[in-house]
Amino acid sequence: MKNEKAVVVFSGGQDSTTCLFWALKEFKEVEAVTFDYNQRHRTEIDCAKDIAAELGIKHHILDMGLLNQLAPNALTRNEIEVKDGEDGELPSTFVPGRNLLFLSFAGVLARQVNAKHIVTGVCETDFSGYPDCRDVFIKSLNVTLNLSMDENFVIHTPLMWLNKAETWKLADELDALEFVRTKTLTCYNGIIADGCGICPACKLRKKGLDEFLEGAES
Repeated sequence: MKNEKAVVVFSGGQDSTTCLFWALKEFKEVEAVTFDYNQRHRTEIDCAKDIAAELGIKHHILDMGLLNQLAPNALTRNEIEVKDGEDGELPSTFVPGRNLLFLSFAGVLARQVNAKHIVTGVCETDFSGYPDCRDVFIKSLNVTLNLSMDENFVIHTPLMWLNKAETWKLADELDALEFVRTKTLTCYNGIIADGCGICPACKLRKKGLDEFLEGAES
């Protein structure tokens, strides 16, 4: 893979930024793609732009506004409360079809820029109940993408079987811990770095970081 090219699906968050650093280590050339679906906080787009610029990565921003129209949820509507799923229900932050569409369009872009590898930060260990973060979905879509364009894409999921503490560990191994800690946006309330500390995303991020730091000290 050292002589090949990859496209990273990039939101500017902890997971996708860790994947971006992973891709920079694994591939000769890397480009990033961010999807603008009129998400709750425009800061997410700005954060992704800033990180790509700082790392010198060619950055594509694609308009996915139609997804906002089709999928009202806590990430696309300010009036919908952010909350975890209860009694088997999906979290209010689940955006139906998001990863299906994002990875499909990433595949189209990869074909245009002559990249055979697509990298995404989806994770089944800490997947918050999102069905489109499951390994079986990614493998299925990989086959579908290849059949649809008669290509041999490989979708890479470096975080698939890692919990949040292990994701922080990977960032540390990539010499990117402080970068990820201080410059990424995970918070559902749009606050960069440590975030609001209250929303589910911030709690998961902090819990993982605390567990990693405790393990590193012992």
